[in-house]
Amino acid sequence: MSDIHPDVQAALDMARNLRHRIADMRERIDGIRARRPSPGGDVIPEVDAMGRLTDLYIAPGTTMRYTSDELVQEIMAAVTESTADAARQHRAIMDSAVTDEDGEGARTDAVAPAAGQRA
Repeated sequence: MSDIHPDVQAALDMARNLRHRIADMRERIDGIRARRPSPGGDVIPEVDAMGRLTDLYIAPGTTMRYTSDELVQEIMAAVTESTADAARQHRAIMDSAVTDEDGEGARTDAVAPAAGQRA
């Protein structure tokens, strides 16, 4: 027989459940990577959930096709769009956590599609 009061056990169970949900949400957020191509399609940055640039692809010959100002515009446009996409993915994960808390279930379709995929 357990010496723990049922109310205390219920609180411990809720705390354990919350820890698991937070760990799951954090893992999902850590996995966010947004890759949106530049308007010309020659530059593809990779941005994480915090908006940090984690990778940058520049197609071969790109530096020869653009002036330095045009290349900067291509890179900045792609980084800006990728950052916005990462923020949308982050919001979707946070919204699904709130939805889970309300007891309505997770919304798995809320995450924005990755580059090259359609919504």
